[in-house]
Amino acid sequence: MEKHELWQAALAKLELSLSRPSFLTWFHGTGITDIQNGVATVNVPNGFAKEWLQNKYHKSILGALREVAGDIRDVSYIIGRSTEPGTGSFLKDPSPKKSRPHSIVLGGADDSSFKELSVDPDTNLNPRYTFETFIVGSFNELAHAAAQSVIKNLGAGYNPLFIYGGVGLGKTHLIQAIGNELLSRNRSLRVRYIPSEKYMGEIVDALRNQEMNKLKEKYRSVDLLIMDDIQFIARTEKMQEEFFHTFNALYEKNKQIIISSDRPPQAIATLEERLRSRFEGGMIADIGQPDFETRLLILKTKAAAKKISLPEDALAQIADGIKTNIRELEGALNRVIMASKLSAAPIGIDAVKKIVSGHQANAGRFVSPKKIIKAVAEFYDIEERDLLTRSRRRDVVKPRQIAMYFLREELKCSYPSIGEKFGGRDHTTAIHSCEKIANDLKIHPELEEEIRAIKDKFLSLP
Repeated sequence: MEKHELWQAALAKLELSLSRPSFLTWFHGTGITDIQNGVATVNVPNGFAKEWLQNKYHKSILGALREVAGDIRDVSYIIGRSTEPGTGSFLKDPSPKKSRPHSIVLGGADDSSFKELSVDPDTNLNPRYTFETFIVGSFNELAHAAAQSVIKNLGAGYNPLFIYGGVGLGKTHLIQAIGNELLSRNRSLRVRYIPSEKYMGEIVDALRNQEMNKLKEKYRSVDLLIMDDIQFIARTEKMQEEFFHTFNALYEKNKQIIISSDRPPQAIATLEERLRSRFEGGMIADIGQPDFETRLLILKTKAAAKKISLPEDALAQIADGIKTNIRELEGALNRVIMASKLSAAPIGIDAVKKIVSGHQANAGRFVSPKKIIKAVAEFYDIEERDLLTRSRRRDVVKPRQIAMYFLREELKCSYPSIGEKFGGRDHTTAIHSCEKIANDLKIHPELEEEIRAIKDKFLSLP
């Protein structure tokens, strides 16, 4: 079998196990250039593709090649676009799309190359959020796979699809990418994306102007409804009631519903049980924090999109120093790029360390008991004063224990001082609260998601 025929056969097998966007992104322009002593050498177009194929798809590539040619023992990768006949034809997208600027965008970070792309007024979708620009890693694989399943089985598979995760991890990008992908395949679909706070504002205006029937028709006549940050709806019964009826109207007609939140349904304290049970009746997928390799790839891709060359060790320093938030990761990269431009010379590793350490110091320097208490109260939608009084209401006890836990873990406050801050309680109460949360974290993995989301919240407070 010829080299290009072998590679085409392997690609055919690989395509079956990968999403179309991932397949087109990472295997376009590849080909086998040599086979010696059982080692197939694969040409890749750039260093990013080489690193990604080596780290993420090597086993899959080797397995596919072995299925076609049993004498293949290993695969190596070199940079250089393939010129073998036929290598490009297999990867041509059967549904040509209008060309547009291409860059990597995660978590809503701004990118100047997309400024000319405006939000579609009919759908509210931002065209820059596509699967082609969404980096998939271990931290978001489940959510990405669920999104692909929704595209293949709209309204019939995972319905509703509930995606949750911390701030700046790419939830909005992913849920809007679903809408954009479906519209690229079928322009007649009725799709509407709406942040829940905007939806709540529309309800208020409709009630004031006596146009509720018009608003109901607007949202209950769509094929796909994408509701972002659903946790805000839980603040009022009226908003929950209206969304409940909209949800039911769409669900009964097998219309797709996609929801995002900063926490899982069971962690939204004031969410009505009837809504919680409906959310949990579909597919729930989380987006966690990206691992080091993915963070490094994000930085490399962003730097390449900006046509900026930075040393590998400098990018690694940023990736190692900033772990929790992709927006912060990109923000640190932008500061390094700006420092490099101002110095009119390549930036050194020491300067990068200083920028990253400055970011880390700023992230932790201003954390205070007041910010922690504020973040916990906002997360559980209760009053701050309830945390600080001797209230024994069930919806207050757990948040208060978590606030005490954070004061001990994050600020190393003494137990007596913690008790004093929370209504003059005895230090034994603070000890019990901290130990209880620590033990609950071992027993209930879902509590980790709440803890992470609250931490993201108080770290981001000004």
